[in-house]
Amino acid sequence: MKTLLTSTLLLFTTILIAQTDQRIYDIINAVSADRIETDIKKLAGFGTRHTLSDTVSNTRGIGAARRWIKSEFDKVSKECNSCLEVFYQKDLVKKGTNQRIVNDVMVVNVVAIQRGTKYPNRFIMMSGDIDSRITDPTNYTDDSPGANDNASGMAGAIEASRVLSKYKFENSIIYVGLSGEEQGLFGGKGLANYAKENNWEIIGIMNNDMIGNIKGVDGVIDNRTFRIFSEPTNLTDDKKAVNQRRFYGGEVDGISRQLARYIHKTTKTYMPEMNPMMIYRLDRFGRGGHHRPFNDAGFAGIRIMEAHENYTQQHQDIREENGIKYGDVVEHVNFDYAAKLTAVNAINLASMAWAPPAPTEVKIGGIVEPSAKFKWKKINDSNIKGYKIYWRDTTSPTWDHSRFVGDVDGFTLDGIVIDNYFFGIATVGKNGHESPVVFPSGVFRR
Repeated sequence: MKTLLTSTLLLFTTILIAQTDQRIYDIINAVSADRIETDIKKLAGFGTRHTLSDTVSNTRGIGAARRWIKSEFDKVSKECNSCLEVFYQKDLVKKGTNQRIVNDVMVVNVVAIQRGTKYPNRFIMMSGDIDSRITDPTNYTDDSPGANDNASGMAGAIEASRVLSKYKFENSIIYVGLSGEEQGLFGGKGLANYAKENNWEIIGIMNNDMIGNIKGVDGVIDNRTFRIFSEPTNLTDDKKAVNQRRFYGGEVDGISRQLARYIHKTTKTYMPEMNPMMIYRLDRFGRGGHHRPFNDAGFAGIRIMEAHENYTQQHQDIREENGIKYGDVVEHVNFDYAAKLTAVNAINLASMAWAPPAPTEVKIGGIVEPSAKFKWKKINDSNIKGYKIYWRDTTSPTWDHSRFVGDVDGFTLDGIVIDNYFFGIATVGKNGHESPVVFPSGVFRR
């Protein structure tokens, strides 16, 4: 009995070790609310960061803000022996492109790349927005501190670079400040095109837009819940893929939705006190964010943001009316909450950056049979432990069941009827980290 108990405990300990990585907890603890507070106050202190605002001043306008952001990334790089490649990526947007572009403007993004040791051209990205606005989207002179929208997300990206630059990863990480969001998502469009032109293999984009407010306009106060917005399918799918979904499923299993599920799972594993809400929408009702241009280009991308918005503090002239203080000012930002959501980003960046590539050519079979069958193309990587099959009820938002099947290129789940579940495959590294789940893209028959 003692031997059996010892063996059981050893097996249980081995499972726990395989599922968690102490370095992830260290990353969580390293995120500093104090540094985030300092950065948010600095960004808000530029007066306005409107895309069309002053670019010459060293103290006011978007030019001063983006130079300061670059200097922070440069500092991080200096401290990690030049581990970041820091540069501006820019595009000219002409006057009249839309109603919010009242002058020709150079939309400038600030990019910092931490190259992976094994897959330097595979990227996971965390973005925040540099620019801000008030009630009139064409007013580029009056004060627009944009403390929560979106100095909070930008400060989070900078802080994530400070923490993660202490580690080495197999895949590359991009930390970026995107501009032109309030004028029409121009920074995201520019960087998505740049990624295409340079043949970047992007695993996913985590767009952080407003991660610092805990008191909603409805009076709800919540410092643990946050939302993950993702669209269900890939806009770039061809007609064959669209038609296949009618018969085999996958209506809520596009690459962005799998990224959302990955973030949900990682957060619940390492930060169980947090409450991630997966929202089955591209973004808030009728609104948009900087992950959308990447989705349009065929990349997986989601939005991470607070759960309870306060509309009196978004896109508002700074004023007080009927006892209500309007305006996106520093006083309304909860820095501890911003740090928690920054940690959510950091651990997912790290987990995916340490994970092996996802399997390719995933196919499923088992029609009119009492079992589900799978085939996939194995990844040529000596650090791969094997593959894991995931499945869930067709009405479930998360992958609820799984089985590790070893370093094989196919497997049959006996007794699992294919009609009643959705399935996916992930690659598992020897370090325990997994790729995002891949939904089958093809069907085979015996």
